[in-house]
Amino acid sequence: MAGPVRVRRLTDQEGQKLQQSVRRGSTSSVRYRRAMMLLASAGGNRVPVIAQLVQADEDTVRDVIHRFNEIGLVCLDPQWAGGRPRLLSPDDEDFVVATATTRPTRPGQPFTSWSVRKLAAHLRRVHGRVIRIGREALRCLLGRRGITFQRTKTWKESPDPERDTKLDRIEHVLERFPDRVFAFDEFGPLGIRPTGGSGWAPAGHPERHPATYHRTHGVRYFHGCYSIGDDTLWGVNRRKKGAANALAALRSIRAARPDGAPIYVILDNLSAHKGETIRRWARRNRVELCFTPTYASWANPIEAHFGPLRQFTVANFNHRSHPTQTRALHAYLRWRNKNARHPDVLAAQRKERARIRSEKGIRWGGRALCTAS
Repeated sequence: MAGPVRVRRLTDQEGQKLQQSVRRGSTSSVRYRRAMMLLASAGGNRVPVIAQLVQADEDTVRDVIHRFNEIGLVCLDPQWAGGRPRLLSPDDEDFVVATATTRPTRPGQPFTSWSVRKLAAHLRRVHGRVIRIGREALRCLLGRRGITFQRTKTWKESPDPERDTKLDRIEHVLERFPDRVFAFDEFGPLGIRPTGGSGWAPAGHPERHPATYHRTHGVRYFHGCYSIGDDTLWGVNRRKKGAANALAALRSIRAARPDGAPIYVILDNLSAHKGETIRRWARRNRVELCFTPTYASWANPIEAHFGPLRQFTVANFNHRSHPTQTRALHAYLRWRNKNARHPDVLAAQRKERARIRSEKGIRWGGRALCTAS
């Protein structure tokens, strides 16, 4: 008849380790319970008493004791590997990933995207290569291979037949005449409504703005002008976009270089920007209009500066009226131009332009060009 199951004689080090684990507790409940089983067995307690002490099955207690007698204290941290052994080879995993990243219509399935359930069912019915895998195992496999469920995005390719020619011209003037290149574009529509944003606040207590249901203020459009050479941004708010407002902005750009030398203005390929009136004025005033290709407004240098303009004047605020919003825009423009990235170079350039303005009596920039209408 077999004797009662109990742990072998503990060494001093093993006894101290078990005692520390039981007295101090452990972050792992498994380690704590197993240490209590071994310590209780070393103290002469029988298996039924230990099972009642730790609220476990008697067979579990016997398994822990036998495991300790075989490998020692390593049994306190079992390396469980749940489930059956892996049945998929590396080639099968590659096939699963390739199928998941293929549109379901290609293998003849009547839907546009895979769900985990549909993909697992399809893999079990593939002709000549049956892959049996559960939904959770399939999800883990895709995650391990870096395949996630993402939203589909759209993109536009420019259909402009002169796309390369226009981009080449823009790059040419930016490299050859940076001090005589300007960019123009409209920014908007700007409505009077609370706009979401982000800012510093106590944890769990973000800044809140009241919602609006009736918006009777209309919209405005910021007509921005950007000087490449001295990194200066200015503009005005208008009720709408149009050829007349675009021409007024171009005239302010021409006034920024009153010496009569040719200048180059990069602007979007819109009908309001290339009417006959604007083209005729540009020829008379030695202004070359460099249009960006269709669907390629990213080539306009001013686009990068509209992001901070929106972030620091529109987002995370609730303007009460268009005049208030306009004053906020212009206050930011004055701060931005004063805190330019190259203050030494810009100071010298501003000093030279101030001298030219004083000689010819022409005022531009600053407050004179930041008046709303």
